[in-house]
Amino acid sequence: MRTLPGARRPPTRAELAAAKSKTVKDLIRPGLEVLFVGINPGLYTAAIGRHFGRPGNRFWPALNASGLLREPLTPYESERLLDSNLGITNVVRRATAAADELTREELRAGAAVLRRKILRYAPRQAAFLGLGLYRDAFDRPRARLGLLEETIGSTKLWVLPNPSGLNAHFQVHDYACLFRRLRPPR
Repeated sequence: MRTLPGARRPPTRAELAAAKSKTVKDLIRPGLEVLFVGINPGLYTAAIGRHFGRPGNRFWPALNASGLLREPLTPYESERLLDSNLGITNVVRRATAAADELTREELRAGAAVLRRKILRYAPRQAAFLGLGLYRDAFDRPRARLGLLEETIGSTKLWVLPNPSGLNAHFQVHDYACLFRRLRPPR
């Protein structure tokens, strides 16, 4: 297997165990084109301190293929997302081994914080990476994938599939096509 530029050694079991409840710094600033919103960091992501850091996650390969970036990036170069006017945050900040460890109350509290964050930073679009995430956090059980009618302030909201390697229904090409829909109008 080829090592990607910027790749590092995988975290040890001890480092993964120590990552429980750690957080990963938001990549956000005012006026972004797209703010990607994850559920919460997994242990691998928290251990390396980089969003969507687990090797099987499709986020970075899809983003690299989408045309949204100025240049291809790895999780270890994630702070350079801001150079392409893109950002990342999570609904819940603390890391867990699996998203099902989060309570509905925790998701809803995180959604309230996220709403304030979106109003403060006013990205043009927010892309929620997970249908279940959006449905549970925002109490929208009938939400569907795609562009939503509702907004937060002036921010358009999208719900896209979770790019985790566990989601076998969508491949890198599928995500890249979905991400392309987030390009600014020309």
